[in-house]
Amino acid sequence: MARSETRPVVQLRSTAGTGHTYVTRKNRRNDPDRLELRKFDPSVGRHVVFREAR
Repeated sequence: MARSETRPVVQLRSTAGTGHTYVTRKNRRNDPDRLELRKFDPSVGRHVVFREAR
């Protein structure tokens, strides 16, 4: 798959302070701001908000 400037690879870092990260791609045209998703943090054992880290 070709790399694209409109769909960059971003890191999602846990807001629980555990340092756990997920890696995903986002569409800059639809989400120009920082991405926030609720995902499972295995260090805490529950779902927390993950924010895009730059």
